[in-house]
Amino acid sequence: MKREVEVFERGDHAVVHRFATACRAGSTGGIRSLLAAEVVAVSDGGGQVAAELQPVHGPTQVARCLTDLLRPELALTVEAVNGQPGVVLRDAGRVVAVVSLRVTSAKVAAVWIVLNPDKLRHWRSRE
Repeated sequence: MKREVEVFERGDHAVVHRFATACRAGSTGGIRSLLAAEVVAVSDGGGQVAAELQPVHGPTQVARCLTDLLRPELALTVEAVNGQPGVVLRDAGRVVAVVSLRVTSAKVAAVWIVLNPDKLRHWRSRE
């Protein structure tokens, strides 16, 4: 069994929900408090949507990257992403981003942000 599956099975769903709450509030400090010291965020815009071109390292930079992504008009929900709790962002009901998280020791250690419309087709077909 993969490490992240074990972690989520031990109850770290709460970390994802706290992360989502901080994101909904647009709270850079709230997001930062949930991030591990060695957190890394990777974005994929596929050259079609603005995204960070290089991995973003550290809680302050990752929190800033996330708050830059979050616009007030976006609806944010916690949903299964790759079999684990993640965050889905919608604009007027249309999926615009899917965020996967790796949680270790009750902190978010990695963030993967898919913005690439081609990779969101599966999500959009469920709308």
